[in-house]
Amino acid sequence: MFFMWKCVVILSWKLNIYVYILNVIADVVTEFIEGLVETYPGLQYLDGFPLVKVVLRADVSAATYDKVAVISGGGSGHEPAHAGFVGEGMLTAAICGDIFSSPPVDSILAGIRAVTGPKGCLLIVKNYTGDRLNFGLAAELAKSEGYKVETVIVGDDCALPPPRGIAGRRGLAGTILVHKVAGAAAAAGLSLNDVAAEAKHASEIVGTMGVALSVCTIPGQVASDRLGPGKMELGLGIHGEPGAAVVDIQPVNVVVSHVLQQILSTETNFVPITRGERVVLMVNGLGGSPTMELMITAGKTVPKLQLEHGLAVDRVYTGSFMTSLDMAGFSISIMKADPAILQRLDAPTKAPYWPVAADGNHPPAKIPVPISGSRSAKTDEPQSKPQQLNEQGQILEIAIEAAANAIINLKDNLNEWDGKVGDGDCGSTMSRGAKAILEDIKNYPLNDAADTLGEIGSSIGRSMGGTSGIIYTIFFKAAHSHLKASSHSGVTSKQWAEALKASIAAVSKYGGASAGYRTLLDALIPASLVLEEKLNYGDDPCTAFILSSEAALAGAQSTVDMQAQAGRSTYISGEILSTVPDPGAMAAATWFRAAALAVKAKHES
Repeated sequence: MFFMWKCVVILSWKLNIYVYILNVIADVVTEFIEGLVETYPGLQYLDGFPLVKVVLRADVSAATYDKVAVISGGGSGHEPAHAGFVGEGMLTAAICGDIFSSPPVDSILAGIRAVTGPKGCLLIVKNYTGDRLNFGLAAELAKSEGYKVETVIVGDDCALPPPRGIAGRRGLAGTILVHKVAGAAAAAGLSLNDVAAEAKHASEIVGTMGVALSVCTIPGQVASDRLGPGKMELGLGIHGEPGAAVVDIQPVNVVVSHVLQQILSTETNFVPITRGERVVLMVNGLGGSPTMELMITAGKTVPKLQLEHGLAVDRVYTGSFMTSLDMAGFSISIMKADPAILQRLDAPTKAPYWPVAADGNHPPAKIPVPISGSRSAKTDEPQSKPQQLNEQGQILEIAIEAAANAIINLKDNLNEWDGKVGDGDCGSTMSRGAKAILEDIKNYPLNDAADTLGEIGSSIGRSMGGTSGIIYTIFFKAAHSHLKASSHSGVTSKQWAEALKASIAAVSKYGGASAGYRTLLDALIPASLVLEEKLNYGDDPCTAFILSSEAALAGAQSTVDMQAQAGRSTYISGEILSTVPDPGAMAAATWFRAAALAVKAKHES
């Protein structure tokens, strides 16, 4: 019985080793980075510890780089991913979060600024909510500074049934193959759109499933004992979370057959691979599996792909690529192969863990964190309210104040509704953002609508926190970017409508929600549709704004009849959900309606 000896885990030995080696648990990621750049002279890190933890190519500077930068990252604990795949022909930079935690927005933005030249950058993000939101907000902030940014989300997990709601498939070891394809495309000099297209294509033709014989030991914590003697876990994630099933330990032949059936299932159709086609195989160790075991697994997998599934295996990659600390086990990734994919996978790279040897002179280990604004149209002067407001500035001021005050007045109702379907703090969170806006409005450049929206996003980002804060910051930063690109003087009503549409698209892209998911978008999407429709019909802009605000309110109220597919409400029964509207949708409808009424009153006066 293969792996049987692995079921014996000596936890006390593990904990003693951690205590002996790791002096300060909080420093494990920064100390890992320091050791990495000393080991591989082609790498550097930004001198921003402990908040900014970014590893980047030592030969790349944003000021001179003439290719698309490829950036990825996420929580640490998966080494060598992601920092070990930084190098020519693969990643340009890796953003490191704390153990199993998404990196903060400031760290991601610092990485973008450090390596992104005029051809732009591609963010490759594993499909976890925290990563999507933090990388999404960083992307919008970078766009507002003038950078070209595209994002590809990778969800290659094939272990679980097709998910309900917006969570989607998790990003696993197949992401490394996407890194290689994108890095090679960028090194070949392709445009940002073409690099992103190749990465997206690669993400759609790869599937992964993992198997574990132990639970990982997070530094400073006692490992979970949920796996009893003689048990193994099928379909686990990479953060120690439970998998799809716990079963008796089986021979490797049986395990591999099950994994391949799951990845290549025609019922779920997770990957578009059929008999007679060619594939690439990656056998990935999860951190606690000897190379011998991984090689045995690879040796059993190839003939099964050939004989049981009728597939030709063009490439085999075996080793530890994306681990889960010290977890015993492996994952298998299958990618559909074609000449273009093989060309990218075969292209040379200096990423140390693809793997390659280290060579070259050793540059300084760290370089300064870049500051904002090299591509921004803004000056270095702080924003301030104009002494004389033009007509647009006056309207914008009263609309902002009305919207913020409406949210403050609705605080208790929002908390009450959220107490039934969430964690009870929607009103308090929204109110914090509204009060920050009222405090900061004295410094908003109200005669410049685009920059004002950008400043609103900054006010919210500093004050609100949580998922709502990130979502609204994305919303306003996306509007800012859109208006900056489309408006050079006053903003027309149709440009406002287009900016609203762009903001909704950004929130949907990074948050994953859409109409009918019981979120703020159920208020904003109807408002956007009505506003666009009425303006196209030639209605007066003020009338169109009022009618769209009525649609927002109706959309928010309709959430009473919706089953949640996003956020904490997904865990609440439909019976409870049917008693109250979605608090986020009601908040959005309220500030939108208040702004419309204020503009109408100003217009009539």
